[in-house]
Amino acid sequence: MTQTTGLPAQDSLPTAPRRPGRVHRAWFVAAVAFVTIIGAAAFRSLPGLLIDPLHSEFDWSRGTIGLAVSVNLALYGLTAPFAAALMDRFGIRRVVAVALTVIAVGSGLTVFMSSSWQLVLYWGLLVGLGSGSMALAFAATVTNRWFTERRGLVTGILTAASASGQLIFLPLLSWLVEHHGWRPASITVALSALAVVPFVWLLLRDHPADVGLAPYGAEEFVPKPAPVPGAARRALTVLLSAARTGPFWLLAGTFAICGASTNGLVQTHFVPAAHDHGMPITAAASLLAVIGVFDVAGTIASGWFTDRFEARRLLAVYYALRGISLLFLPMLLAPSVHPPMVFFIVFYGLDWVATVPPTIALCREHYGDDSAIVFGWVLASHQVGAALVAFAGGLARDAFGSYDVVWYASGALCAAAALMALVIRRGPVVPSQAVSPVSPAKGAPDPVA
Repeated sequence: MTQTTGLPAQDSLPTAPRRPGRVHRAWFVAAVAFVTIIGAAAFRSLPGLLIDPLHSEFDWSRGTIGLAVSVNLALYGLTAPFAAALMDRFGIRRVVAVALTVIAVGSGLTVFMSSSWQLVLYWGLLVGLGSGSMALAFAATVTNRWFTERRGLVTGILTAASASGQLIFLPLLSWLVEHHGWRPASITVALSALAVVPFVWLLLRDHPADVGLAPYGAEEFVPKPAPVPGAARRALTVLLSAARTGPFWLLAGTFAICGASTNGLVQTHFVPAAHDHGMPITAAASLLAVIGVFDVAGTIASGWFTDRFEARRLLAVYYALRGISLLFLPMLLAPSVHPPMVFFIVFYGLDWVATVPPTIALCREHYGDDSAIVFGWVLASHQVGAALVAFAGGLARDAFGSYDVVWYASGALCAAAALMALVIRRGPVVPSQAVSPVSPAKGAPDPVA
């Protein structure tokens, strides 16, 4: 007797996964996603390089320029959960291709601006919306769909792609800004994002079932789920459900501090802060690029650790070490690069986004199939934290003449994040195909810290 499930008839679906080739297609999809994130990452290398040139050319205050950067960072995070839901509705390939195009348009239009509101519109709104759709929720979606094994490692690799983009583009962009002005650098960002679109459209696939394969590491074929209508409604529904659990708020709080201490502070203000101490812009930008080198190694290693150790304890260690390093930074800034500064750069680079794989793992542990959308909201808190510090850092520089107070405050916040991470309780491991994964299973304890 056949049970009616509401799914397509079983004889219309493969009963077993097609035998993969020597290398599973999931690794090719991960490679395309890696290259895509690298192409989109070019724009993230530019804001810190624009503060002094825009201040000199237009006489805009650093607070005004920081406002545009903060809008960009906030939208980068706030767009992510809706983008994850849109990927469930329209597919990864379409959403990512449109996002890259929006990034290219926004960056290209900045060369024609003459007023500060245009910087907020082009760089803040357009690039923020496009980059938000290319956020780490994209990496989480690819990982959740294509892999059941090695998820931590793949998450680390895709997260490291952003650092690789910084590594590739930051020295080039700093050289362009110093020798040819900021406009050629903006055009380079636009062309880089646009050049990736054909690769996404031709090579990226939404789900293993599209090519008749099971996810990497899965023993059974997983049918492609039907498109989920109402992307905005679903993103908000998932938020409301997750917000009733303690781990969500702890993860959101720790990740807000993560964004404040990386994208908002170091990525936006390190170059002008070093320049305040007499260091050439190219040298300071090169140090950020070195952070990108070690960021790749640190993030991939963090993914490997996440597959083997308890995620919340990893987070506590990462935040504690980051906070200690920030407290020492004001004493290390100098006109030239010296060994203690190199040690800071290496240390900070290893820790830069090492927090991402364990954070995604904790979202997956508590929220199952909705984990990509939940992580999108957690990422939104990351970018809100980054936006606040990007803006506050500019105000602090205008008010006090230095960034010292911001470095010390961020170090203290990282110490708080370490304590918050330890408070997160271990939740039931929710299977990736679970039904209504945001709500705890009936009879199971609510994983509220």
